[in-house]
Amino acid sequence: MKKILSLFILISALSFAQENNQASTEKILTGICTHEAFNDSAFSWWWNPEYEMYEVDDSSLSSLKDKMNDVSITVIMGTWCSDSQREVPRFYKIIDRLLFAADKIKLIAVDKDKKTDTIDTSEFNITLVPTFIFF
Repeated sequence: MKKILSLFILISALSFAQENNQASTEKILTGICTHEAFNDSAFSWWWNPEYEMYEVDDSSLSSLKDKMNDVSITVIMGTWCSDSQREVPRFYKIIDRLLFAADKIKLIAVDKDKKTDTIDTSEFNITLVPTFIFF
């Protein structure tokens, strides 16, 4: 009985250690970044498929193109967030189709508390990510 109990404890401890190890190696971006940051293999596994597979409705874009001249956009996202992983690549595919100027987009990546050490995002009252703010 002691051998079975010892084996169970050892297997449980190994399973728990492995789970913790995976969580600690998660790569999270924070601060201002560009969409080129997602070329890194830590992010490209989710970025590239979402970007490539998303089908843009080009007929809707024609009416937007002229209205985007005086617009700037702030995007607040979490690289750890499945909604951000789905929506931000799709957003960039639309932006690329519109030929929208990259310097008119501020992309801010936040941690799981929706904060970053370098940028104060409190003015936006972020509760969910991604958040797209059009000015």
